[in-house]
Amino acid sequence: MYRKAVLGVLAAAASLTVLAACSDGGDTSGASSTAAPTSTVAPAPSSAAAHNAADTVFVQGMIPHHSQAVAMADIAAQRATDTRVRQLAGRIQQAQGPEIEQLRGFLLAWGEPQIEAADPAGSMGGMDHGSMGHGGDSASGMSGMMTDQQMQQLQQTGGAGFDRMFLQMMIEHHNGAVAMAQTELAQGLNTEAKALAQAINDGQRAEIMEMQALSPLL
Repeated sequence: MYRKAVLGVLAAAASLTVLAACSDGGDTSGASSTAAPTSTVAPAPSSAAAHNAADTVFVQGMIPHHSQAVAMADIAAQRATDTRVRQLAGRIQQAQGPEIEQLRGFLLAWGEPQIEAADPAGSMGGMDHGSMGHGGDSASGMSGMMTDQQMQQLQQTGGAGFDRMFLQMMIEHHNGAVAMAQTELAQGLNTEAKALAQAINDGQRAEIMEMQALSPLL
């Protein structure tokens, strides 16, 4: 009789323990399912969009500048008689073509107007060349640009004379690009545009030295 009473007490205690465990588990589950509060802070604007007027001037000027250099290199790839000149022209095509697309991407990201490039012959169309002498500065600040007349003269020249003329013109053109890149490095804000300006400065300085060394040999 006594034994039955003890067993009954133990069974009741076990039942209470199970109920308590179930109750605690339910509370824990409810707590864990509570979602963390979401942040209401707006994301910071992309640094790619941060730019100033100097960045815009550099990019909008470098697109037609590069475009004319590519047009000159296209002519040299077909008309140059010296293998070294043709190889140089090929490197200019390979480097500056993709840079034009990168420059256009900057304007798109910044919400700035796109700019017309030179036509396949290197002509700047209706752009005023009145203040642009050989290797001079245009009214738009694009240093080293060739006039339409100079581009026509380049296309009409052949033989070794073409090679020498191409190198002389491209040295002037590169010097203009270096000047534009240095202005961007000094006054620009956008880090990506300044990185491109540094690459243009370094690459075209090296090509200027190469062309200066090659010219007397032709």
